[in-house]
Amino acid sequence: MSFSRGHLIDLSPLRSSPAFARMWIGSALAGIGGQLTIVTVMLHVFELTHSTFAVSMIAVAGLVPMILAGLYGGMLADAFDRRRVALIAATVAFAATVLLATLTWTRTETIWWLYALSMIIAAANSVGMATRTAIVPRLIPRDELAAASALNGIAFGLTVMVGPAVGGMLVALTGFGWTYTIDVVLMLSMFLGLWTLPQLRPEGSIVRPGLASLVDGWRFLRRAGNIRMQYLLDITAMTFGQPLALFPALGTVLLGGGAITTGILTAAVAVGTFVSSLFSGRVVHYRWHGRGIARAVQAYGAAIALFGGVLLVGVFLPPASEHTPHIALIALACLALALSGAADNVSSIYRNTMMQAAVPDAMRGRLQGVFIIVVAGGPRVGALYAGTLATLTSLWFPPLLGGFLVIGLAAMLARLSPRFRAYDALNPEP
Repeated sequence: MSFSRGHLIDLSPLRSSPAFARMWIGSALAGIGGQLTIVTVMLHVFELTHSTFAVSMIAVAGLVPMILAGLYGGMLADAFDRRRVALIAATVAFAATVLLATLTWTRTETIWWLYALSMIIAAANSVGMATRTAIVPRLIPRDELAAASALNGIAFGLTVMVGPAVGGMLVALTGFGWTYTIDVVLMLSMFLGLWTLPQLRPEGSIVRPGLASLVDGWRFLRRAGNIRMQYLLDITAMTFGQPLALFPALGTVLLGGGAITTGILTAAVAVGTFVSSLFSGRVVHYRWHGRGIARAVQAYGAAIALFGGVLLVGVFLPPASEHTPHIALIALACLALALSGAADNVSSIYRNTMMQAAVPDAMRGRLQGVFIIVVAGGPRVGALYAGTLATLTSLWFPPLLGGFLVIGLAAMLARLSPRFRAYDALNPEP
């Protein structure tokens, strides 16, 4: 087998399903705009408050609405046409972004408006992401699910690689209003990808949204030990190993370079995601997904600890500023973050495939809702951990301590679950 065929990403899902290809392209373009807004809101709040804790509270403020939206959105996806549910969620996120741009252009924005609209966007995206992910197994064969997850890693890598870097430069060169406006334009592509999908009602027994549907989903999750374990591993990694809330302060105080450094650091994670997806040919054919997740999470913890070590070195260097950044230190920090992005992406490929292959279609929306809460909620709790601990200690301490905690806790959890370590993609069991 040649290197190109054996190691490069498998494009089969794009060829076998035009509907999946359109949704993939629309999600990627809209995702770039969404990342513009994420980094811009962080910089906007930091400019208004000059507080890393206030930046971390953006993520925390959206946690409860995102949890509620993820749970209820999953129930909607298991009861109604998933195409329609995804379109409504995209419309809400679009309207909130339009309002964010309007308030900024009219100079009537406040920190409370930034928090509130971030909460609405997070909730709408939670519903939309859960629904779109539940749609994928209906568009492609089961043996192409891992390849589809790797393609989503490519899309995510591009969005986070391009969005934050461009966002940081746009804020520095043009201001906040133009950056939000560009997101509004890019979000229109999401509607094209969703509008052209066929009607996609859930298969199997349908439970109307409400308490009975929620209880039904939780009962299934109680029996699904493999799904629970991947949730626990991801929560561990994101709670103690997510330094995103530190980036604005790092660009201003420790590494220098200001908003541009903030964007570059965020993009570095995506570079690792993109490269690992590009060379995922062998990864998607590895059948022991439980072991793959556990090892990838430990590798993620090691990369975050390395990032913390790089920041510790910066403490002993002369002070940096926006115009006199520590270039070598920024490069080393980006390398560590790229390694973390690669490790997290490998874990994500196996986690997504496990969710889509092992969970029945009629239950997939609710479980995807919980999955999105874990994936998106973990970093928000991690933002609180990093922001609070950095405020009490120093910017280098949360990632250094957190990386070692991730390594140890992931090893312990995997050891306690032999069934998870034995999970076989050829015989998927929840």
